[in-house]
Amino acid sequence: MSSPLTDSSNMNKDYAKANFQNLEGSANAGSLGNEFNLDVILDVAVTLSMEVGRAKIPIRNLLQLNQGSVVELERTAGEPLDVYANGTLIAHGEVVVVNEKFGVRLTDVVSPAERIRKLK
Repeated sequence: MSSPLTDSSNMNKDYAKANFQNLEGSANAGSLGNEFNLDVILDVAVTLSMEVGRAKIPIRNLLQLNQGSVVELERTAGEPLDVYANGTLIAHGEVVVVNEKFGVRLTDVVSPAERIRKLK
């Protein structure tokens, strides 16, 4: 018994070939020497997160934390914080206040070549 998807008698030979947009185009891809049209991804949302530091503590100590507790971080005061886009380090920066809201001033941006090297 054959299914309608595999039965050759039900196959229609008038299907059109799928056409996909060519991504080569106007935006420069940097040192690669190729050009790509980045317009197709410009509206894709990414999650930015800033990390002041990290700490590794036993669950016993974690359960004892309460309001007013201080957790010592592995980073010293004055060191720049890390800026991540979807979990990938993209920059370092410092905390600023803009219109009574916190912000980040980027002090060092990781080069695209360095980000690619870290993916390997």
